[in-house]
Amino acid sequence: MTIQQLKYVLALDQERHFAKAAEVCMVTQPGLTIQLKNLEEEIGIKIFDRNKVPLTPTKLGIEIINRAKKILREADEIRDFVVNEKNSLEGEIKVGIITTLSPYLIPLFINRIKEATPKVHFIIKEANTGQLMNDLETGLLDVAIMATPTGNTNLIEHPIFKEPFMAYLNANHPMAKDDFYEMQPADKAELLLLHSEFCYNAQLLDICGLENPEKIKAQFTYDVSSIETLKNLVRADLGFAIIPELSIVYEKDSRLIKPFKEPVPVREISLVVSDSFSKKLLLEKMNEAIWSSLPDSIKKDFAYRKIRWNDSPYFVKSINSFM
Repeated sequence: MTIQQLKYVLALDQERHFAKAAEVCMVTQPGLTIQLKNLEEEIGIKIFDRNKVPLTPTKLGIEIINRAKKILREADEIRDFVVNEKNSLEGEIKVGIITTLSPYLIPLFINRIKEATPKVHFIIKEANTGQLMNDLETGLLDVAIMATPTGNTNLIEHPIFKEPFMAYLNANHPMAKDDFYEMQPADKAELLLLHSEFCYNAQLLDICGLENPEKIKAQFTYDVSSIETLKNLVRADLGFAIIPELSIVYEKDSRLIKPFKEPVPVREISLVVSDSFSKKLLLEKMNEAIWSSLPDSIKKDFAYRKIRWNDSPYFVKSINSFM
């Protein structure tokens, strides 16, 4: 039994004629007849007496028609509920965002999203990628702003922009005076990473052509989780860093920030939700607010190569040991 079959029954009750009912339902008369026959065979009851003119419901058919009217009303109510839910711009929304993006993106777009959705209360949480994916799947978060693709089939990704990576060099670096940065053999041992930011580190290792950070030699191990701390370590001549472009939006001295030559390594930033998330209009508003707040340098077209993290041997090994 289907909703469409019940609609055919109501059309027949209204028109009391197969040809007219088929026209109302915008189907062929044979098609409507077959669907009615299939329904009657399924339930084992004749709904209409075909020997009478005009077509007349049987005694049990009248009861089925009345119940069909109720079912279709409820189906319409469900449809209206879903439409309203998709278009709802009210209530509380829990948003997670990766820590390597949050300090730079949130200040840029927060006022725009407040203006676009004044009745929505946002609760924003910073976390690493693994925690964000887990919280989305368990319902602790509604939306996550993070690097993709995740490779998680239970999550739906809505890409917003591609953020270029840039080199952050100290004044003594051999390429400090060049216009672009190119990886130098000696640099691989000087790359600074972030503690527990496994997806971010995996991207940096990919850019540098390394499989794991064990090949990076240093006298000290830096257990830091902030890009700003990495910058200070670079300024202290303790290595170099590869950082996302938004992290230099507020930099006053850009002389030691070097772009890569095209194709530029980038990370894809997306709105990520569970496969049961329904507020589509809210996602559109968030996407618009974020995109409109980005610097023009990120919105322009350029040749790039997207850096993945979820298939990195380093990421898989690190996550397994972390769990």
